[in-house]
Amino acid sequence: MRYKTKGVCSSAIEFDIEDGLVKNVRFIGGCDGNTQGVSRLVEGMEVNEAIKRLEGIDCRGRGTSCPDQLSMALKEAVSK
Repeated sequence: MRYKTKGVCSSAIEFDIEDGLVKNVRFIGGCDGNTQGVSRLVEGMEVNEAIKRLEGIDCRGRGTSCPDQLSMALKEAVSK
């Protein structure tokens, strides 16, 4: 899936969900080291656990962040 981000430095997030697990997370743009770290940390994590851990993280008072955007993307993917 490809999710167009809003309000953050990255422009999109690509990922897969296989058997309820988060796989192959890739941020397009953003702070490369941080987004790689987030991607590796959620790799293989159960989708709802990833959402719970990432939801609501704020970056510099923006009201969202790249991890928060990933939680929104995951929510959208599981609601389809």
